[in-house]
Amino acid sequence: MREPHARPSPSLCPWAAATSPLLAGICQEEQREAGGTAGSGRWISKVPPAPLALNSVCPRVPGLCGPMAPYRIRQYEDGDYEAVRAMFARGIMEHAPAAYVHTLTRPQAQLLFLALFLVVLAASGSLLVSVVAVLLALAGSWFFIRSLWNGYIQQSLRSDLLDIRRSYLEPANSCLWVAEAEGAVVGMVGAILPEDPSERGCALELKRMSVGREHRGRGIARALCRTVIRFAQERGHSAVVLSTSMVQDSAQQLYESMGFRRVSERSPSRLASFLHFSVFYYRYEIPGSR
Repeated sequence: MREPHARPSPSLCPWAAATSPLLAGICQEEQREAGGTAGSGRWISKVPPAPLALNSVCPRVPGLCGPMAPYRIRQYEDGDYEAVRAMFARGIMEHAPAAYVHTLTRPQAQLLFLALFLVVLAASGSLLVSVVAVLLALAGSWFFIRSLWNGYIQQSLRSDLLDIRRSYLEPANSCLWVAEAEGAVVGMVGAILPEDPSERGCALELKRMSVGREHRGRGIARALCRTVIRFAQERGHSAVVLSTSMVQDSAQQLYESMGFRRVSERSPSRLASFLHFSVFYYRYEIPGSR
């Protein structure tokens, strides 16, 4: 004998009706059994339930919370300070391995490792010692690349992310937003006056875009990007500018899919220039702006 479908909890019926035809039918059955009388303990509202709002709280149903919980975008609050700084640091360090691989693929770096191998081989006469020397050089290169990225993180944490309210909330044309899901910060983005003086007055700069790894693929970064564009448009700016490194492929794909156009690229240092490592600069022209 088949068991009947388990009935959803009364508190979940509005959600169920909005997300599953099967559960919607079960909830309607509950309504009929309740006969429209109050106090039965069942969901008896005669008003059709509205779809789950984007910033609603996700019911605790297995498989529908966690990374897939609904999110909302709101302005930064002081209580987000540590979460925002930690998210930025984690997001930047994710790109250190890609930068390391990029370095190893450069002919200049490969020639240096080859020269090291030959010099040690000539000095020691040992193939094993030469291989160990190259392996140590590879390990040292990884820690060096990692230290460069960590240095950029520390510089950022000591600049605009040190006093976030002063950097992003007090100036008239700046703001910082977070994406929140289940009470946790899962994404962030800022808008600020551009560092390039020639862009000030006509553009805003998108900065510090980051989304937690487990929450990617849900359109959060795209929604944060649109938030900055709308903010710039409402304040009369004609463009949004940003910069991202050449190893941040997913970021480049996102910005280009949203209409950003790469306008230039520059190496941030002589070492970066030697290794052909560049920062890409993008610009988005706001439609209808003058």
